[in-house]
Amino acid sequence: MKRLLASLLMSVAAFSSVAADMSNNADNFYKSDKVIVQKVTFKNQYKMDVTGNLFMPKNMTNDAKSQAIVVGHPMGAVKEQSSNLYAQKLAEQGFVTLAIDLSFWGESAGEPRNAVLPDLYAEDFSAAVDYLGTRPFIDRNKIGVLGICGSGSFAISAAKIDPRMKAIATVSMYDMGEVNRSGLTHYKEFKPMTVEERKVFLAEAAEQRYVEFTGGKTKYTSGTTHEITKDTPAIQREFYDFYRTPRGEFTPKGSSPELTTHPTLTSTAKFVNFYPFNDIESISPRPMLFIAGENAHSREFSNTAYKLAGQPKELYIVPNAGHVDLYDRVGLIPFAKLTDFFKKSL
Repeated sequence: MKRLLASLLMSVAAFSSVAADMSNNADNFYKSDKVIVQKVTFKNQYKMDVTGNLFMPKNMTNDAKSQAIVVGHPMGAVKEQSSNLYAQKLAEQGFVTLAIDLSFWGESAGEPRNAVLPDLYAEDFSAAVDYLGTRPFIDRNKIGVLGICGSGSFAISAAKIDPRMKAIATVSMYDMGEVNRSGLTHYKEFKPMTVEERKVFLAEAAEQRYVEFTGGKTKYTSGTTHEITKDTPAIQREFYDFYRTPRGEFTPKGSSPELTTHPTLTSTAKFVNFYPFNDIESISPRPMLFIAGENAHSREFSNTAYKLAGQPKELYIVPNAGHVDLYDRVGLIPFAKLTDFFKKSL
């Protein structure tokens, strides 16, 4: 019995050791004393409310015409997770920044909650440009976009059809279309998804539409696991450490810890029709910067986007960094690189 208890305690200790890893100055909930924050709400083109946090440097002058950056959060997250941190750090460097909640997430409108609609996500970036470009203190010809994780692909999708976005940067980008069609094809722990497996998923999602159409319970999918075991894959452990521990856990008003990060099953099928890198070269000559961690399981997406993009472009690899590391570890995030990119590109 004592041996069994000791073994269980060791297991608990092992699992606890991966929780709330605050190394490399993880600081998701950073609060800057150098910026002013204002919650703002504006309409997208479909008259839906988009809510964001507007960050302005305290040393802005009244007659300023500032450069501005729209910041999009990871897929399944909200602006309080990663986006606010990036927005504040860049505002400290003189930019006006706007961290938005994508439609169906956080404080932005949209029903059902946690729905997937990549075209509307891209529209939210354009709506944020609408808002910034009509502020008297913003130079509307100097607005850039920054997408973290899934928002990297949404920002690219938006920039292809919105030339007002003068510079585009992504961090730890996920191509949300490809990962839902084929999986993480270059990561050793995961086998590529076959066409037949994709068809099974789509059939399940389609049948679930009948359930929900007739008033049945909404079904959610993917997202971050709520517990880890000895068999939990490394990627899920990485996300768990951010989304399910005090390091990055945040539950928006009206949601619950059980639902955070999980999109609805029926809407997730929309990602299968999402091809953000098609025609990415048409963004040129507007500059693009792709930032990825050296050890990131998602690095393949930044590599592909960089290969397909037109000039000018840059792929910047952060040594010793994984995917989620670049959400909040200020000891690894290359804020100086982002600052230099936007200052020169806008």
